[in-house]
Amino acid sequence: MLSYQHIYHAGNLADVQKHAALAVALDYLTQKNKPLTYMESHAGRGLYLLDAPEALKTGEAAQGIEKVAHWFADGHPYARAIAATRRDHGPRAYPGSPLIAAQILRDLDTLHLADLHPRENVALQNAIAPFGARIHQKDGFDMALSLTPPDPRRGLLLIDPSYEIRSDYAAIPGKIAAIARKWPVGIIMLWYPILSDAPHLPMLQALADDFPDALRHEVTFPPAREGHRMVGSGLFILNPPYGLIPELERLSGLFAQL
Repeated sequence: MLSYQHIYHAGNLADVQKHAALAVALDYLTQKNKPLTYMESHAGRGLYLLDAPEALKTGEAAQGIEKVAHWFADGHPYARAIAATRRDHGPRAYPGSPLIAAQILRDLDTLHLADLHPRENVALQNAIAPFGARIHQKDGFDMALSLTPPDPRRGLLLIDPSYEIRSDYAAIPGKIAAIARKWPVGIIMLWYPILSDAPHLPMLQALADDFPDALRHEVTFPPAREGHRMVGSGLFILNPPYGLIPELERLSGLFAQL
């Protein structure tokens, strides 16, 4: 299915957790003068306008980054990515994860981004064009499997599906296991929503059985609007970089105050 468009949800509290963690992880990895590969399996369009009709319709950004931007000082890599995006695209622009990554990574690094949706893929190409990323219009898991182990071998894969098909939950553990077998040193970061009926739990149990040493980080938050089923957000991370853990602990404390 190709109906999902992240513009309705860009900048929500789930994005805050995911994007802050991603920005800190990549910032930490780029402190070493060695090249790395960044891959993303479900990239979306990369650039969003929070005053677009779709974003205003759900109000999720208003309950998300626009409410908690003060959590991130100017020097925070997430705040820097947002500021750079707004300098280039206007005061209500917001970077998706591909644009966050592109702004943090260096010329010596390699970016591979996949999105199947034709319209989203074209928008992604336009948003990322200045950064020289390699963009694939194909299934993101197929891309990751075909490129792993990547060159450079050091790197991070973000898996951020829409979960619009319930079978995604059952399929993901096997796909991650296949990628990890080919790339055991890779940082694999899976994002998942926490919905009121908790469809993520069997997936997490399967992942924990396969990867007992992985890091799991979850936050909860009030629904963005009446009847909204998402009440939290999670990350399951293989080989987490050490510099990420303090930020996740900080985020846990901040989300607990909502």
